[in-house]
Amino acid sequence: MNGLTSPHDEGKNVRFPFHSGLFMTLKITPSLLGFLHSVSPNSILAFFCLCFICIPVFGGSKPNVLFIAIDDLNDWVGCLDGHPQTRTPNLDRLAASGVLFDNAHCPAPACNPSRTAVFTGISPHVSGLYRNEQRMRDALPRAELLPKSFSKAGYWSGGSGKMLHYFIDAPSWDEYFPPKETENPFPKTLGPPKRPVSLPRGGPWQYYETDWGPIDGTDEEYGGDYAVAEWVGERLSEKREQPFFLACGIYRPHEPWFVPRKYFEAFPLDEIQLPPGYRPDDLNDLTPRGKALARNRYFEHIQAHKQWKPAIQGYLASIHFADAMLGRILDALEEGPHAENTIVVLWSDHGWHLGEKEHWQKFTLWRVCTRVPLVVRVPKGTPGLPAGTIPSVCSKPVNLLSLAPTLFELCELEPSPLHDGPSLVPLLGAGDSDWPHPSVTHLHDPGSFGLSDESWRYIRYSNGEEELYDLKKDPYEWNNLAMDDGSESQLQRLREKAPSKFAKLFEPNLSELTNLTWEALDPHENPPSSSPQGKSFAVRFANRSKRMVELFWIDPQGNPKPYGRIKPGEVKNQRTRIGAVWMVAQANGLKEKRAKGFFRIEHARAKAEIPSF
Repeated sequence: MNGLTSPHDEGKNVRFPFHSGLFMTLKITPSLLGFLHSVSPNSILAFFCLCFICIPVFGGSKPNVLFIAIDDLNDWVGCLDGHPQTRTPNLDRLAASGVLFDNAHCPAPACNPSRTAVFTGISPHVSGLYRNEQRMRDALPRAELLPKSFSKAGYWSGGSGKMLHYFIDAPSWDEYFPPKETENPFPKTLGPPKRPVSLPRGGPWQYYETDWGPIDGTDEEYGGDYAVAEWVGERLSEKREQPFFLACGIYRPHEPWFVPRKYFEAFPLDEIQLPPGYRPDDLNDLTPRGKALARNRYFEHIQAHKQWKPAIQGYLASIHFADAMLGRILDALEEGPHAENTIVVLWSDHGWHLGEKEHWQKFTLWRVCTRVPLVVRVPKGTPGLPAGTIPSVCSKPVNLLSLAPTLFELCELEPSPLHDGPSLVPLLGAGDSDWPHPSVTHLHDPGSFGLSDESWRYIRYSNGEEELYDLKKDPYEWNNLAMDDGSESQLQRLREKAPSKFAKLFEPNLSELTNLTWEALDPHENPPSSSPQGKSFAVRFANRSKRMVELFWIDPQGNPKPYGRIKPGEVKNQRTRIGAVWMVAQANGLKEKRAKGFFRIEHARAKAEIPSF
């Protein structure tokens, strides 16, 4: 065939350094190579010069990136049909203008590991960061985050609101609101004068912020996400010669669900519908591990206090508020000077249960918790996708882990060998492109994961228990097919797609942890009672004595509860809470009244070193 390329040529993409961290990609095909061999060196030089001259760019600049995260948002958005009463007109209009991925999933069903994976491109099963209580900079002290990568490529990198897990990581940003030096990403937010408002405290196990209700005040008086939207909108309205990477973290619908009253009034309580995915007998076909993960005390407590529908109202109101703040940001972009040269990415860090599988909150592998909204809109002339995106819906299984390599390819930054996910660029150009990749979500213990393809979901727990769901027939995962006759071939197909190696749960060195105070006991003295509060976390008990010791939790009534033995020189990880008291005795020491001392838990990132006695 005459000409430079043939439609049947597969060829190979070759990247050439171009300008200030940008690269140009040319597809070198057999037909092109044949053409180049047939002409003179001067003609080849002229050809490549023409290629460089004709690169479509925005007035000589790079594309901007607007990177929007909405916290704890499941599929209760209009364009995903998650709940019939939800109101998300602004998210829907963004989705209608870009590529909506309706089979997108999170790297982990918890804020910290999911957001860490997004900003580093490193999967939890590679980094060892699986849980909220781990610290990103302990596990990944030298990892380069997205804003730093863009800054090094000539961008201004700014952000506002919650992008990482309750910290900013100041060295990664050029500017932040609130100021990055504070390491506090939250502007002042109006709240009720007295708590709890709606849900009484069920005990020390309950997260303090699990509460909801309307706030009397305007959006501006409320602050919080309104202040974030204002700051981001102002940046979008400014003329800039330097391209920008601008991150915006909208905190609602993260708990607590307190937003201005008008957002509650949009959902009359007597009209609230229960979650479409709820089914009363939904746990009958689960394995023991699945049942234990499903049931938690929150849902039973909420039902006991007749707060299920008020809670759903609070979640819908918070989504409606978050969408209104998104609308302010999109309006600022569309009315400002950067409307035609800004890539927009919108995502949520994970989904959320509101009674499905008798569960409340997150931390599971079912679709209601792993499926997230994901929209990518790319303007024409973007180096990595010159034609831009065509409004469409893509149902291929994708993961937020792909956002970093996708942005690198779109903006032609140097690819990172540390990125674990495939770039989404092939799907942005043609949603029907071949896509062999499954989407994998990792639970808090290594080896437990959920895997999604176009039609099936496969869940495997670290103890080997499995679940299998046919999404075409069963989108709410009500029927576990893993034990059914005839499912083995489907199970085997999905097992072959699953990861086989998992990094151990990262634990910081003992030397990096805060020492808890050892308080010795007299022979006839009893330790104080526990007053536990907040969420649980792991504390490391290190036996520095030369004797076997036994660990006891002292309950709120002062009773000792045994929690196992610790050998000399051994370190034991024990989950606990602030305010808990842990007593140490010689092995079998209680009968002999030989309790030696106790620790009171006062820090979340701590060690308890048991001295010699």
